Amino acid sequence: MNHAPKQENASAFSRLEALVATLRGVDGCPWDIKQTPTSMKKYLLEECRELAEAIETGNEQEICEEIGDVFFILVMLSAMYAEHDHFTTDDALEGIIAKMIRRHPHVFGTVTVTDEQALRAQWQRIKTQEKQSPKPSLP
Repeated sequence: MNHAPKQENASAFSRLEALVATLRGVDGCPWDIKQTPTSMKKYLLEECRELAEAIETGNEQEICEEIGDVFFILVMLSAMYAEHDHFTTDDALEGIIAKMIRRHPHVFGTVTVTDEQALRAQWQRIKTQEKQSPKPSLP
């Protein structure tokens, strides 16, 4: 029996967020409600391992399923932090978007990279600079 709201105009990601909110809501699943980031860590590691194994076999159906499982765990974790007003999924997504743009100035900027070795050196230089800079605060 499927009680997840089917929102015709919502993206699959938004529907997954709504499903997690339902599972963790007042009338949700007792198991999902009691989970914490610490308790979810083992499931995250397990699902990432299963995804890696699926990639190793090359079975695209299994890979697709395991990617979905990893997304579910990540949305659960994001929801837990949002429930305590720490950060939202959008905060995490905006952060990785900004990071990838910063780390790819040869794509999103004016830097020219001639080979893979130069690309790796550029990546490491940017990463080192980021680690030395103070982190921006969350919204």
